Amino acid sequence: MSQHTTDLVVFLAVVSARFLVPLAIPRFPLPAEIAAMLLDAADQTIFQQLTKLDLAGYQSYDKALDVYYLSIIYLSTMRNWVHLFAFEASRFLYFYRLVGVVLFEATHTRAILLIFPNTFEYFFIFYEAVRLRWNPLRMSKRLIIGAVAFIWIFIKLPQEYWIHVAQLDTTDLIKEDIFGVSVDTGWGEIISDFPWVFIGLAIVIVLLIAGIRWVFRHKLPPAEWALSFDADAHDSGVTEEEVQAQVRALSGRIWDRELLEKIVMISMIIFIFSKIVPDTETTNLQLTISVTVMVIINAALSEWFARRGRTFESIARQFVVMAAINAGLIVALDQLAAWRDRSFHISAALFFGLMLTLLVVLYDRYRPVYQARVAAGGRIHPT
Repeated sequence: MSQHTTDLVVFLAVVSARFLVPLAIPRFPLPAEIAAMLLDAADQTIFQQLTKLDLAGYQSYDKALDVYYLSIIYLSTMRNWVHLFAFEASRFLYFYRLVGVVLFEATHTRAILLIFPNTFEYFFIFYEAVRLRWNPLRMSKRLIIGAVAFIWIFIKLPQEYWIHVAQLDTTDLIKEDIFGVSVDTGWGEIISDFPWVFIGLAIVIVLLIAGIRWVFRHKLPPAEWALSFDADAHDSGVTEEEVQAQVRALSGRIWDRELLEKIVMISMIIFIFSKIVPDTETTNLQLTISVTVMVIINAALSEWFARRGRTFESIARQFVVMAAINAGLIVALDQLAAWRDRSFHISAALFFGLMLTLLVVLYDRYRPVYQARVAAGGRIHPT
């Protein structure tokens, strides 16, 4: 296999994994999110070790895929989170980070990512870790604010500074400054040369796990339900009848705050991705207008389907139908642009359209669940 083929296979495998793994987050929040986070942490090392790819544009590529899976995480909180105050906190943290990434892509000033840290992701992990064994409604507003502040100040600020301002690579630092070897040295060779270091590290990890287990058993409240990574294992806080009532209520209107939220969210996401897709010459204004029109058309189509009594039994079927419609719209625009002798990058447009469709479908499926919880006052039914 040639180096070019190897580079292509590795690149497609990593990018595909970063797109597909987050799709499991709505149903299996914690393990799928951690898997996505580990992929995010490992992809640069994988590229460095297995390919000869030019990583000059890695920062923009990485931030774009981060934003993608953070968006899936945000939409999953609509589906799963019964604590309304925690949800509002996560909404603020998500959009705050999204604005920061947009500003970074517009200015390429790394310090912006320090001002707009990704507190949202770690707060999501905190909430989902609590939900493994306890009802999240046990958490007070004070605890939630304290958790956000702790993550922001003591975890994310140092991490963002390390990665984006100091631009230090942890793997390279460990190899050069701790083991005194070059960054090209394989870990197998390092382990064979320094076995006692890794034995000691293993002992520390075992002791740490034992300590965490002791804290869970002796210092935390008794578990309220059996351990499960499935978001559907516990009460969603609303009944299916309440969700369907919200679906019927929302089907009567198109113009609302949620439509604006979709337009703002997807416009920023598409803008970020436009910076890594080659041969895109669309201006920011044209991009925003295009996304706005597409989101409004999708909202109108959803309303039309609802009024005709057409509902989709699965997200997959809804996605396929809406993706086909959006692809048709994009192809029609391509033909119109060709007729007017104007440049239209069809491949990039189809890529953006596919992502727009996915996010809009997930948003529209999970929004009624959140609205039903608001209408119910955030209660949760006994399990």
